[in-house]
Amino acid sequence: MSEFHTEASHGYSVQFSPFLPQRLACVACQHYGIAGSGSLFILDISTHGLKQVTRRSWGDGLFDVAWSETSERLVLTASGDGRLQLWDVTQPGPPLQVYQGHEREVYSVHWSQTRGENLVASGSWDGSAKVWDISSSECLFTCRGHEAVVYSSMWSPHIPGCFATCSGDGTLRVWDIKNPSFARLVIPAHTSEVLSCDWCKYDEHLVLTGAVDCSVRGWDLRQARHHVFELRGHDYAIRRLKCSPFQRSVLATCSYDRSVRFWDFVQANPLVQTIEHHSEFVCGLDFNLHIQGQMADCAWDETVRVYQPACLAPAQAQ
Repeated sequence: MSEFHTEASHGYSVQFSPFLPQRLACVACQHYGIAGSGSLFILDISTHGLKQVTRRSWGDGLFDVAWSETSERLVLTASGDGRLQLWDVTQPGPPLQVYQGHEREVYSVHWSQTRGENLVASGSWDGSAKVWDISSSECLFTCRGHEAVVYSSMWSPHIPGCFATCSGDGTLRVWDIKNPSFARLVIPAHTSEVLSCDWCKYDEHLVLTGAVDCSVRGWDLRQARHHVFELRGHDYAIRRLKCSPFQRSVLATCSYDRSVRFWDFVQANPLVQTIEHHSEFVCGLDFNLHIQGQMADCAWDETVRVYQPACLAPAQAQ
C-alpha cells in the first residue's frame, strides 16, 4: 500500500489518469469543506510510494475532479463557489479556464468518455445539472427537474450524449442532450438522499445507486419500476460507488462508516471484502483502468491510499 498526506486538507475525490497508469488526481478541502480553500494534488505512484508532482490551490473548497478524455495534461475541478476550473498540470499558475454558471456549490463533474464528444456534465447544490462544451467554454444546457442537491452526474460509457444524475430528492434521472429540457427517465431510487451513481461498464442498461439508507441498488433502465438487486453492509451513508472496468458484476463503495467495501452482485454472498484503513469519512474512490485490481481512495483523515485488495487479484492461469 502507498500513502500520501494531504496536509491539513480533507479528501473529497480521487481519480486515476486515463492516459498514464501511475498518475492520479485528488481534490481536498480545508476545514472539511465548510470553510477555507481547496487543493488539487497530482500524484505519481513510484517505487518509493506516492509522490507529489504538483499542487494547485483555489480560494474555495474543491469537491470533485475529472481527468480530460482528450489530453493527459488537462484536469477539471468543481468548487464551492459554483465554478469549474480547467487546469494544465504541466504548467504552473492559475487555471487555463474558469467556467461559471451554477448558483451554488458544484459537487460533481464528469468528462464524457464517448469518442468525439468534448463534453462535461456537472451537478450542483442549486438542484441543476449542466452540460459544458470545454472547447468553446460554453454551457450548452441546463437540466432542471431535481428538487434537491445534485450529488453526482455520470456520462454513459455506452450511449453518446446520455448521462445520469442522482440527488437529495431520492431520484435517479437519465438525460439525453438531444432533448435536455426534461429527464428521459425518472426513477424514485431510494427514500433517502442518493449520493452516488455509476453505469455498469458491461451493460448499457444497468445503473447503480448508493444512498444515505446504506444500500446500493441496481436499476435496469428498460424496466425500472423496481431495482434488480440491493446490497447492504455499510453502517452509514454510501458516499461514492464505482463499477469495475474489468468485471461486469464487481463494484466498490466507500462510506461515512470509514470503510471501503467490494461487492460481486451475482454472488449469493455479494460482500467479498471490507477494508478499514481510514479513521474518518471515506469520500473518494477509483479503479485504475490500466492495472487490474489497483484502487485509490481518499478520506477526511488527510490521506490518499493506493492498494490492491485481495478480492480483485487477477485469476492465475492454470
